[in-house]
Amino acid sequence: MSKNTTLSGNVEEYLELLYKLGPNGERVSTSMISENLKIAPASATQMLKKLADKGYVEYSPYKGAVLTVEGLKIAKKVTRKHRLLERFLCDILKIKSDKIHDQACEMEHVLSDDAERALCHLLEHPNKCPGDSVIPECDLKFTTCEECKERKEVDVEEVGKRNENLISILDLKEYKKGRVSFIRGDHKVIRRLLDMGITIGAIISVIKVAPLGGPVEVAVRGSKLALGRDIASNVFIEACDEMGC
Repeated sequence: MSKNTTLSGNVEEYLELLYKLGPNGERVSTSMISENLKIAPASATQMLKKLADKGYVEYSPYKGAVLTVEGLKIAKKVTRKHRLLERFLCDILKIKSDKIHDQACEMEHVLSDDAERALCHLLEHPNKCPGDSVIPECDLKFTTCEECKERKEVDVEEVGKRNENLISILDLKEYKKGRVSFIRGDHKVIRRLLDMGITIGAIISVIKVAPLGGPVEVAVRGSKLALGRDIASNVFIEACDEMGC
């Protein structure tokens, strides 16, 4: 997140909260923000206007705010660092659960991108935090976690960042499709997906998402597959626009 090192912790907190309250691009009201941060609505409105001026959110009075593409990148980055830190504090340092969140909040703003990457390697690229919230995907220009590990000596700045915001198959709406761009997990996960025809660059469409945590039915390479949510949540795609992939 070298591009955003000048951002204040307060700005990052707002963007992180907007992502938490509207993870799928929903507008978030000023009252929701003020309630979560325990501040006056007027203070929340003032900050949203500043974020809009910087191009991080789209804000309309009485309608609330939604993250822009750039705001979403920053929000996902901060959220990823926070949840990786929670995983580290819980699994490695064995910090008491009631102290983990606040400690991660203090650390997330100073954790460098290289340290974030090393932390992910140490934790073996987890997909959820201790509270069971999904950890956003890596934003580096890798197609798999295995590729990232193989090139661990290369600095983050040399690797570069993706230009697009990816979404997991779970976040793709029914009857929509996208191109597989990143797979999270070890070689066993990758091998399992390869055997099903889910590879980097493959076009995949969601047919049906079963309710109550059921599988996701997808179409890929002319075949229909039922993916468990644990697998689907670790396959990230670039959604196709109306003109196709």
